[in-house]
Amino acid sequence: MKLDEGTIEKKLLHFPDWDYYDNAIHAEFEFDNFKDCFSAMSRIAFECEAQNHHPNWSNTYNVLKIALSTHSAGGVTEKDFKLAEAIEAIVEVEE
Repeated sequence: MKLDEGTIEKKLLHFPDWDYYDNAIHAEFEFDNFKDCFSAMSRIAFECEAQNHHPNWSNTYNVLKIALSTHSAGGVTEKDFKLAEAIEAIVEVEE
C-alpha cells in the first residue's frame, strides 16, 4: 500500500541519508574507491533478491545513487523502507 507524504516524511526522520522526491526515496553514498562501491552494490543486490524488491540505481566510480519506490503501488511503501534499512546496514559495514 502506497504511503502518504506525511508518513514518508515522518519515517525519513530515521533515515538521514535519504530524501523524498519524484515519488521515490533517494540516497547517495560515496565510497573510498570503485571496488568498495561495487562490493557494497553486490551485497545490496543479494539483499534485493532476498526481499524480491529492486532499486533504480546508478554508480559512477565511487558514488552509488539509489532510488526506491514500489511500481505496483505507484509510490513509496513499507517495502521501500525495509530495503532502505537493509541498504543502510550494508553501507555502514563497508565504510
